[in-house]
Amino acid sequence: MAPTGLLPHPTTPSPCPLTIPGIPAPMLSPPVIEPKDPEQLLMQTPQGNPLLLSHTLQELLSKDTVQVELIPEKKGLFLKHVEYEVSSKRFKCSVYRRYNDFVVFQEMLLQKFPYRMVPALPPKRMLGADREFIESRRRALKRFINLVARHPPFSEDVLLKLFLSFSGSDVQNKLRELVQGVGDEFMICQLAPRAKDFLPADIQAQFAASRELIRNIYNSFYKLRDRAERIASRAIDNASDLLIFGKELSALGSDTTPLPSWAALNNSTWETLKQALKGLSVEFALLADKAVQQGKQEESDVVEKLNLFLDLLQSYKDLCERHEKGVLHKHQRALHKYSMMKKQMMSATVQNKEPESVEQLESRIVEQENAIMTMELRNYFSLYCLHQETQLIHIYLPLTSHILGAFVNSQIQGHKEMSKVWNELKPKLSCLFVGPHNMPTPPLSPPEGNFFAN
Repeated sequence: MAPTGLLPHPTTPSPCPLTIPGIPAPMLSPPVIEPKDPEQLLMQTPQGNPLLLSHTLQELLSKDTVQVELIPEKKGLFLKHVEYEVSSKRFKCSVYRRYNDFVVFQEMLLQKFPYRMVPALPPKRMLGADREFIESRRRALKRFINLVARHPPFSEDVLLKLFLSFSGSDVQNKLRELVQGVGDEFMICQLAPRAKDFLPADIQAQFAASRELIRNIYNSFYKLRDRAERIASRAIDNASDLLIFGKELSALGSDTTPLPSWAALNNSTWETLKQALKGLSVEFALLADKAVQQGKQEESDVVEKLNLFLDLLQSYKDLCERHEKGVLHKHQRALHKYSMMKKQMMSATVQNKEPESVEQLESRIVEQENAIMTMELRNYFSLYCLHQETQLIHIYLPLTSHILGAFVNSQIQGHKEMSKVWNELKPKLSCLFVGPHNMPTPPLSPPEGNFFAN
């Protein structure tokens, strides 16, 4: 059975036009798709099969690297607003953008490229936006703009160039002007009317299998991301505990409470012990710093890369949903409307209505047939784009090895550096174990079993 959301393959007889006995159906001709501005053509007919992508992961990653950094808050009339400095390595410039600028940019991408993976934006929070939320949103915006800047069609579009390089204050209006009156990718792509000619015979089976695979990959990577977050969080919590541990040792060594007279015989022992404890806080602070570095590195190199891939996978899921609820649903509605018109035509013919009324109805039927043809072409172009976006997902799959490599290296480096500090700390413990005549003695290992056993 064909998966939901796909039309029968072109070899299957098309359900349109609908014919009714006794009523000749007008001949359908594909609508002429001409862009209003010839300079806006997105694709020329390439050599070979244009359906296949030849990019590698390294080629995509090298297209651009965009940094998104917070700049000092500015106070608006009623509320503070956050601005970001967006710096593009490719365009060699930096611009200031607000969250709403990103929103308009994404809306224009969806309007111009409805059949492509447009990443989602983080949610907008009107009140009570704390630092943690603002930082989380900054990271999400950075992932968004880098995915867009490395997407083959988006990376060559004027929308991206304007967003990353225009320094004027009315960037939102400029973005809207670029899209207004131009039409979407289907209208300005020369390959759109012939998209189904490039689709494989088993496009439905391929799409269903790929969608299921990517759904499973998403679920697994979602769990991996959660575990990676917990690991990084534990490293930072460990740093906090080590720091507090060292501070308590220092506080114990700095204690000035007078020594009771009955313990005066051991006064030198206690003073020596305090001095040793006080000095240990330096090493524990260093251990805490190493643990924080490891946690931050894993957040940046592991968790963020997992989030980047999850954002990409989610945009694919959103695209599949748009395909089913958008172009396919409109096609089905057009077919239903066409069927109703045919019934009206048959009724008018049977009842011998005035020729003028019948001609108007015939004209409407022809218009609806053309609309159905356009919907069919859009459906095949949507499948064409879905096929390419599926390839793009698989191009990104080797990112898994990058993520695992970063995780392993972080663990090795973190444990290596902390082990070095622990080893430097160990000799200082000799001062804590003072035997007869104030001579240091090695610590005794506790007996096997319960340390406090009689």
